[in-house]
Amino acid sequence: MSGTPDTSKTPTSSNKRAVSTQGSVDIYAAQCKSCMKWRVIDTQEEFEEIRHKIILEPFDCSRKANCSCDDPADIEYDSTRTWVIDKPNLPKTPQGFKRTLVLRKDYSKLDSYYITPTGKKLRTRNEIAAYLKDHPELTGVSASDFDFSSPKIMQDTIPEFIEQKDSASKKAKIT
Repeated sequence: MSGTPDTSKTPTSSNKRAVSTQGSVDIYAAQCKSCMKWRVIDTQEEFEEIRHKIILEPFDCSRKANCSCDDPADIEYDSTRTWVIDKPNLPKTPQGFKRTLVLRKDYSKLDSYYITPTGKKLRTRNEIAAYLKDHPELTGVSASDFDFSSPKIMQDTIPEFIEQKDSASKKAKIT
């Protein structure tokens, strides 16, 4: 989720996603700017709304119904799952489309895809532009409304048995 700051260091924009071993997002979560507790966000759409405005409107526990900073965290940041952090202020996925993230087997990155209202999987901005050209009924939607940025994988939550690429040598290493 561009030239945005590393949001893992700024609590006001620390949105993270948990990723299952199947390579897709299984839980959306946002961190409260006040108490730093993680709150599970019920839907992808709600998460994208929070992420889209996170710098101007930092997440706070009170934004969740019947929730306050006094309540225990919904989920703890730990290595029982692989966490990733989305960039702040990405555009929300246009209505009718769905953003999908797939974790590579080597945990090197997540690939972003968009599923169209007709069920077609689009992998690039050029494919988006061609699809929109072929579907003029989709008014008010442009290729710039889609962002293929890859969320940052939190290295300390990658399972130990996964071979990771060494960023300096670009060769696989066993951790």
